[in-house]
Amino acid sequence: MMTVEQIEAAILKLPPDEFQKLREWFLELDNQLWDKQLEKDIANGKLEDLATEAIADFEAGRYRAI
Repeated sequence: MMTVEQIEAAILKLPPDEFQKLREWFLELDNQLWDKQLEKDIANGKLEDLATEAIADFEAGRYRAI
């Protein structure tokens, strides 16, 4: 298995087109992991308090159009 330092060194040696491919892949992976964590947090009720507060603020007229 490679160390982070070895991976970083290999990335720095990539040609620009390969670096762009890696960047796009990494961003997509990061987005997928973020989505999974968000879904897990929602399923575990971790966002209930925030949702309740947001709904209460909206119903009380404390919002602005975007």
